[in-house]
Amino acid sequence: MTSEGTCSMGGHRCSLFQGMNNQYVRREVFCGNTCHELKRFWEREIGKQTYYRESEEHRLGRSALRKLREEWKQRLETKLRLRNNSDETEKRTNVGRELLASLTQEDTKN
Repeated sequence: MTSEGTCSMGGHRCSLFQGMNNQYVRREVFCGNTCHELKRFWEREIGKQTYYRESEEHRLGRSALRKLREEWKQRLETKLRLRNNSDETEKRTNVGRELLASLTQEDTKN
């Protein structure tokens, strides 16, 4: 591996590590490996990290979504109960008014 981040093992050159910060390049891992093996190694490492990250995001998203859904369900149920109670109260009030009106009409007729 040259200082520019290229590998010339096996008679070919690749720029696999170009642009990587030197503090992240562990030279002992790279010794004796060809560019293809190094590429495969890092692809597996990246795949593992991606899998772990996506699994964690999915877990967090699922639990937060479940909580939000439950919260919204409770809010909607509360609103529906209040609306139904107010509708029932209004109906009772209207029935009471109609009854009172009919009684007063009967009283005026008698």
